[in-house]
Amino acid sequence: MGQKIIFFFVLFFTVVSYGQTTRYVYETLVNPDSINLVSMKSERTFLDVKGERSLFISENKLKRDSLFTSLRSEVKENDKKEEKAFSKLEGKKYFEPTFFEYFISKSIPDQKVYYYERAAGKQIYYQEDRPVKWEVTNIIEKQNGYSAQKAVTEFGGRIWTAWFTKDIPLSDGPYKFSGLPGLIVKLEDDKGDYKFDLVKKITIKNAFEEQIYSDAKQSTRVNFHSDKAALELEFGKNRKAIAGNIGGGNMSTGSGRHGGGMNGGGMRGGGHGGGGMHRGGMDGGNQGSPMSQSSSVESPSFTNTVQNPIELK
Repeated sequence: MGQKIIFFFVLFFTVVSYGQTTRYVYETLVNPDSINLVSMKSERTFLDVKGERSLFISENKLKRDSLFTSLRSEVKENDKKEEKAFSKLEGKKYFEPTFFEYFISKSIPDQKVYYYERAAGKQIYYQEDRPVKWEVTNIIEKQNGYSAQKAVTEFGGRIWTAWFTKDIPLSDGPYKFSGLPGLIVKLEDDKGDYKFDLVKKITIKNAFEEQIYSDAKQSTRVNFHSDKAALELEFGKNRKAIAGNIGGGNMSTGSGRHGGGMNGGGMRGGGHGGGGMHRGGMDGGNQGSPMSQSSSVESPSFTNTVQNPIELK
């Protein structure tokens, strides 16, 4: 009982406070496999708006990141205590898996979009270089409780239909989509593989915020996967070298918590292969700590089975 109380306290009350955040909650459906017949999977995604910036992130990833950030601040005394704390978390089903193992930050006024992941305990990101070009129609319907107008675009190898409302004069929406004269309240692709429905709007006084770290590696959309692979390769070589120096101890294994940080490509590549405001997980560049190398604990995602990325090209 005591552990449960501490868990929920950390999760909902230990947050980073920089002012009031408006959160738009989307019920999100994903078809994880375009080849085999499987059921649609559901999870909630958030569009957090504060001032001129927004953050798109899944609820499950946000819960996990906020908890691990809190734990990191509480177990800073020495590495042994960090190791012990994370050992206690292993094997416990604290986290639900997510299809969105990344987060997306947008600068709303200039419509700049940034995609963030983690690879080998390090943050890596790129700026989206393909502006979304909308064809706005004259069709107006009631969608999710709002008077909404239809718009269509082709992006990432899919044709997307969006319904936006001028009742909420915010040029933003789920994932990388923005640029319409109102908030997107409904979004789906032509294959019916991805659906986002706005179900709630709430105001949060002390919302957890993802952070961009000073040592984050900047990449490009085109080179993102190769740069990510290079980080993982370098990390693997360093890990083997350290293991050799200490006689092949625990770090010589490729399993569990030393397997590569918060490495997840969302949908095995969702935004140019993975999809992807600011704070990727827990460590601020301290790649030598057990926290930064944690993998099995911090990344329960669907990436091993997903065959249907949100972006096909």
